[in-house]
Parts: sequence; structure tokens; C-alpha cells
Amino acid sequence: MSSDQKKYEYTRLPYVSVFTEQAGFKDTYGGEAGFVVIEGQLVRPVDRDSKTLIVFSHPIGGGAFLPITGALAEQGHHVAYINTRYRGNDTALTMEKCVFDLNAGIKDLKRKHGYETVILGGWSGGGSLSLYLQDQAENPTVTATPAGDGPDLTTAGLEAADGIMLIAAHVSRAVTLTEWMDASILDESKPDERDPELDLYNPDNPNQPPYTEEFQKRYFEAQVARNRRITAWVKDKLADLRAKGLDNEEYGFVVHGTMAAPLWLDPTIDANDREPGICYLGDPKTVNNGPVGLARFCTLRSWLSQWSYDETNATGTGNAARISVPMLVIQNSADSACSPSHAKRLYDAVPHDDKEFYEVKGATHYYALQPDLVAEAAQKCTEWLDRKGFDQI
Repeated sequence: MSSDQKKYEYTRLPYVSVFTEQAGFKDTYGGEAGFVVIEGQLVRPVDRDSKTLIVFSHPIGGGAFLPITGALAEQGHHVAYINTRYRGNDTALTMEKCVFDLNAGIKDLKRKHGYETVILGGWSGGGSLSLYLQDQAENPTVTATPAGDGPDLTTAGLEAADGIMLIAAHVSRAVTLTEWMDASILDESKPDERDPELDLYNPDNPNQPPYTEEFQKRYFEAQVARNRRITAWVKDKLADLRAKGLDNEEYGFVVHGTMAAPLWLDPTIDANDREPGICYLGDPKTVNNGPVGLARFCTLRSWLSQWSYDETNATGTGNAARISVPMLVIQNSADSACSPSHAKRLYDAVPHDDKEFYEVKGATHYYALQPDLVAEAAQKCTEWLDRKGFDQI
């Protein structure tokens, strides 16, 4: 924002982009086969032009009305929120197509509105998406999804952004899911039969908070093992379909128990100012098997691309380690979704020194009912953009 600290009124303009693609099957509901529709909003100050655009996205979308988008526009910035084709439903989501969609939306906005400088605003799960896009724009290597399907990102014409702002971002969807998985489930076909010594929500479990380091290590190893068992099953299932000549067939499945991270019950783990005993979706014991838990409904290809600990290309830290542009990392100290170690891991992964870190004390994940704190976060973004010379009129 300009040095006068003026508050701007802003407008929200609906945004739609349509393009065609070649694909063996359609993985989103509605619309003609072969066409992809992405929609979002352009949030821009009244009577303030700019050549710089801050772009937010998220694999599953739906964040156009996040407090941070309005707060940035109020401080004089042009902000776009681009939903991927998987808006509201990540059942069949592949991260490679999300990268393709985000890039297509950015190109369209630049062409239609004359933006020259683009800053990726990676909020929450949009952090790893932004890093994945930037990594592949700078160092194109991914020719297919982990399942071997398109798109080929090396020929997608990806355009690198000029900077990245990570705000309340977690490392990646795959790492986050793995760290939250219920390690007590040893057989996916029998999710109600659980190892009592790993069941965090079993009052008879001899392991109770505060958890020992030995238990935390054992639990995480069991979480990773569970993720890898699902990945192995997915690969076998996909190979079986292809062996039968069913190259474009898919298979849906349910993953139970995906909100059982020890840190929800033990506030000394990855400690911050979050409220103990809850997660950002409410009671973690309820969410653990509820309909809104991560990865509850999956397909084979989607699992490999967004949830597999070993197979995903959207690794967050791995992507961050290969980017060259300036980065700002903002951590919210009362975040009950993205714990402090995630912000630190992302910051530490950036290989150059043109990076800054800031913590908004007391801020929750969504800045819900925290207008002063979201304004503080937006102000830090403004100051960083000014220092870097990105706020071009």
C-alpha cells in the first residue's frame, strides 16, 4: 500500500475462464467433456490501478471471501482468487491439474487486465500449490501425474511468479494428512478394529498426554506405514485395472480415521497459542470419522497425486528448495490447523536468503472475528511488497 496508509473501498468482480483439454475421462461433474471451467473473483480497490496482482488459490478452492483477500484489497492491492476445477470436491483431485488450472487463470487475468507482476499468495493448502507451480515454472520436470496420466507440466507453458507470500500455510496435503492419520487403524477393511495402544481417543489407552517422545516416534512411524499401505493397495488396484485393458477406469474408496494427530490432545507438541483439545474443524474425535475429514472419499489417481506420502509431486518443502524468487512466510500463533513447525519447515527449505518470517500473535487459522490481526497480516504483506518494489501502479 502507498505510504499514506489510506483504506480503500473495493469491489468483487466475478471471474470465469474456459479452456479445452485432452483427457481420457472427465473427473469433475457437469459441463461438456473436454472443457474445463475455472471461476473465481478479482478483488480490487476502487480508483486504484495496479500492474501487480496477488493471486490466491487452493486445490479445493472456496477462499474468495477469506478475510485476508479483503484486507489486502483494503490496503490498495489487486487480489485474485482462482478456484481450480475441483471447487468444493477433492475426491478426484490431482495436483498437476490444479497447477495447470492456476496457471491458466493467471495467464487469462494478465491478458485481460494488463497485470505485469504476479505474487502468489499461498494460504493454508494453497501454499503447497503455489510452491508446486513456481517450482515447475522455474524447473519443469513433471511430465505426468504419479499415476502416469496428463497433464505434462513441462509443456504446459507455466509462468513463474515474481514472489511468494505464504500465510498460515502447511507443508503439503500429503504430509498434513499423514501427520493427522489415525495410526491405530491397521487394516483399512476393518477400520473399527484398532490398536488400543495407538488409539488416541480410547480412554483405556495407557499412553495419555503429555505423550512421551518414544510414543510420538512410534505413532508417527505407524502413521507413515499406514499411508504407505494405502499407496501400495492403490498401485496394485490401478495396475489390475490397466492389466484388464481398463486404462481409463477409476475406483472410489473411503479412508477412515484422518484427524488423530497427537498435537490436538497434547498442546506441548509443536506448541503455539491454539486452544487445546480442538482442531480447526471442531472436536477432533468427531472429525476423525466425520464426513469433512481429509481424504475421506478418494479415487486411485487422486490418492497418489495429493495424499500419498511418497508419491505426490506437491511436496511443499521439496518444491520450496528449488525456487529462486523472494518469499514472505507469515505464521499465525493461535493456528489450530497449521502448526508452527510447518511454517518453519517451509521457511528453512527456501535455499536463498531473500526470505522473511513474521508471526501474527494470537491469530487463528481463518482470522475469524479478528479484524485487527488480519489487518496486521495484510500490513506486513504491504510492507514486504513495498520493500521488494512489487507494488507497481
